Amino acid sequence: MNIDFPPPSNGIYNNAGSSRQLVNYMEHEDMERIANGVFAESFFNLTEDSIYKSEVIQKIDTNIGQLMKTDAKFYAIHVSPSATELAQMGKTEKEQSDTMKCYIREVFISAYAQNFNKGLVANDILFYGKIHFNRKRSDKASFMHCHLIVSRKDQSGKKKLSPLTNHRNTKQGVIKGGFDRKNLFQQAELGFDKLFGYQRELQETFMYCNTMKNGSIDEKLEMQERCLSGETKMDFQQEQNSLAKSYDEVGNIVSALGPLLPLDSQGDYDEGRVEYLMLHKKKKKKRRISR
Repeated sequence: MNIDFPPPSNGIYNNAGSSRQLVNYMEHEDMERIANGVFAESFFNLTEDSIYKSEVIQKIDTNIGQLMKTDAKFYAIHVSPSATELAQMGKTEKEQSDTMKCYIREVFISAYAQNFNKGLVANDILFYGKIHFNRKRSDKASFMHCHLIVSRKDQSGKKKLSPLTNHRNTKQGVIKGGFDRKNLFQQAELGFDKLFGYQRELQETFMYCNTMKNGSIDEKLEMQERCLSGETKMDFQQEQNSLAKSYDEVGNIVSALGPLLPLDSQGDYDEGRVEYLMLHKKKKKKRRISR
């Protein structure tokens, strides 16, 4: 399952103002499908289908209390199954669309809420989804995928939520919570497999893809050896648990240094700055010892 967060821009994904431009784009393939006598999916949320575009814009644009003019008001998310995942979701477009909405409601939004580490659940997230069918892949085939628009504020309008922050799980300091994208990707993958009974190959896992893209040469070689040895996805569970603990340790370090850290444009801490401060502190200690 490919999940991405398009960065804010001056075009469709400009999220400092009204959501109207993005919501209009989310409807862009409807007229063509209707003209061809093919059904088009309406907007949906956690509990309802057939939601009008005007309601989406009104709800997103009014849930902006205490946000500055230049602050992000919403975020876009793309959720795209692979060809093999899509085959598991149904044979027809209607079956695939219905199962995608089920997946978003039962797995993805719940995992999204949990990964802010603020005690949130799916009902706390203000979002709307729209199923698209016309994304072209390298083989020229059409694949169903889902566009989501998610409010920057929770349903109560009291909590700011940014999935683009580099902050993860701070428990003390000015900013509490954060967002763990890696953990979201893994939860979304495991949730899909459980919901649809999908037997995922090791090469399809987030762990494998992330290692082959971002890992060191040694890590990539080790991953390839695991594949050749026939290792399964289940063999990674202990390693994933270990990674989760390391993420918590990073969050604790950020919490301890909270008052010393600069805020980024979203009001979150820059973890690169944390690492710099820690290394700088170590260098100072070495200099003192040498004297």
